Formats: sequence, structure tokens, C-alpha cells
Amino acid sequence: MRDRMPGWLPRAFLLAALSVLAFLAGLWILDRLQGLLILVLVSLFLSFAIEPAVNALAARGWPRGLSTGLIFVLLLAIFAAFVALLGSLLVDQVQNLANDFPSRVDAIIGWANRTFRLDLSPSDITDQITQTRSNLDRYFTSVAGNVWGIGTGAVSVLFQTFGVALFTFYLCADGPSLRRTVCALLPPARQRDVLRAWEIAIEKTGGYLYSRLVLAIFSAVAHFVALQLLGVPNAITLAIFVGLVSQFIPTVGTYIAGAVPVLVALAQSPSTALWVLLFIVAYQQFENYVLQPKVTAASMDMHPAVAFGLVLAGASLLGAPGAILALPAGATLQAFLTTYIRRYKVEEHPLTDLGPAGPAPDKPS
Repeated sequence: MRDRMPGWLPRAFLLAALSVLAFLAGLWILDRLQGLLILVLVSLFLSFAIEPAVNALAARGWPRGLSTGLIFVLLLAIFAAFVALLGSLLVDQVQNLANDFPSRVDAIIGWANRTFRLDLSPSDITDQITQTRSNLDRYFTSVAGNVWGIGTGAVSVLFQTFGVALFTFYLCADGPSLRRTVCALLPPARQRDVLRAWEIAIEKTGGYLYSRLVLAIFSAVAHFVALQLLGVPNAITLAIFVGLVSQFIPTVGTYIAGAVPVLVALAQSPSTALWVLLFIVAYQQFENYVLQPKVTAASMDMHPAVAFGLVLAGASLLGAPGAILALPAGATLQAFLTTYIRRYKVEEHPLTDLGPAGPAPDKPS
């Protein structure tokens, strides 16, 4: 007698097929909504960053909407003033370099020959630079021809910026209402966990912003003094640029921030540019090994290698937004692990010996 198929088997096959289809549909939806989800994620962390300031104004009797709007206006005014100052500075310096280009090349080559005992020919260097300049002119001419692509990209950037600002405003202005809505769907024990997680995220993101601002102020003051002593023009604008860009653009911000003062100093003399470069490198080492550990000890105590790895991981997952959000997200995750994961006393062993200058041993929880 032939064995009959169990009655549950067709239903199991159907359920498996539906599960696979639902999974594929979910992946397709996530792929389509990736841009929106990134905007919401960026907005969420930005709302975490400005919520302490909004809460401080709300505690003084200000409406949350008005408090959030005031913070937005202040940030926008600071950003616009910074861009205007830096833009005019860069335009002036590029024009000066372009006008004095031949004499600058001769001066740099003469300085290099005298300093390093080289035998460089000004005509060969000038011809090579002229050829490179011609290639760049052709490239930018071809890029300028693609007006439609440039316009579409600019509109997309403006739309995304407006979307982030809108989401950030509502997430911060309606923060208490949003949290009440989320907690209303959960039992009391879960509500406490969610509110504690939200509190940690605000604390760590605000701490990250605070530590970056403190480091930016130290960097701006130090670079202003150095640039002023070296006679570099527009020292205060350059110092503010170095402070902000080096602290708020992960990994590559230091190199971008250092390139502009060196370029401006190069318009003065090669030796001034070299001294500026040496100071930037020396200050970066002082900041990495002395200043930053002290400033971030309370707000975001994270090993530099871990921070660098988080930036790379964030950039791989979400691009530039991921690189910017990686450190506050990592600090929040670290706080979660410290709060909710039990830690045990470490057994004494030569491989775990921290030496006399090491931190205090872990305490069991």
C-alpha cells in the first residue's frame, strides 16, 4: 500500500514559501526606503544632540517648538557666517596664487634647491604644472557641460538637507509626545528600559557633541596663536576652520583642516607653510595622546582604535552619514553594554598585568 503524504506537509511547504516571499519583499522595501531610513537615523541623532539645549530652554518656560526653532536659527546663523568668511578667504587666496603663480613657482624651486641642495629647473616644473592645469581645465569643462546632472544633484542635496532639518525639528520639539506614544504600547517594565535607553542615547550623543566642541575650542585657540605668530593672514578664520573641521569630520577632517592653512601660508612663503605644517602635525599628536583622553574621559571614553574601526564600519554601511554617526552610536552601545551586561573580576595573570600606570582593575558587578 502506497504511503500517503501527511496532511501537514503541503501547509508546511506553503508556509515556507510565504515566509521566503515575505522576507524578499521586506528586503525590497528596505532597499527602496534606504534613503528615507538614513534621513530618519541622522535626524534622530541630531535631535539627541540638541535636545539638552531644548530641555534647558523648556525648563525656563519656553515652548518646545519655539526652543527648537531658536536652536535651529542659531546653528544656521553660525554655519552661514562661517561659510561666508571661509568662502571669501579661499577666493582671495586662490586669486592671489593665480596672479603670482610664475613668481611663486620660481621662489619655491629656488628655496627647495637652496635648502635641500637640489637642481630643479623652473622651466621643467612650470611646463609640467601647465600641462596638468590644461588637463584640469578640460576636465572641469566637461563637467560643466553636464548641467542637468549637476542641477539634479544640487536639488537632491537640498531636498535631503530639508528632510533632515524637518525630521530633526519634529523629533526634538515633539520628543515627550513621541516617547509617550511609544511607551503606551509597552508594559511598565519595558517602558523603563526604553526610557533608560533613550536617556543614555541623549546623554552620550550630547556628550560626544560637548567633547567635540571643547576640543574644537582648544584647537582653534592654539592654531590662532600659532598662525598669528607666524604672520599668516586671516588667522582667526583659519583657526576656527581648523577647529571645527578637524573635530566634526571623522578620519579625514584633520587632513582637510590642515591643508587650507598650509595653502594660505604658501602664498606668503614656503618656509612659513612648512612651519605651519609642522605645528599642525605636532598639535595633532598632543591632542591625540594628551588632550583628547582627558576631555572624552567622562563623556565618551573609547579606545582610539575602536573609534577608528567604528568610523570605517559606519562609512562602509551608510557612507558619509554612517562615518559621522559612528562615534555617538558606538558610545551609546558601549553605555548599554556597561549598564546591562554583568562584568566579572579578572584573574591575575602575566598576560593581564597592566603595570603600575594601568587603569584600576575591573570590579565585579
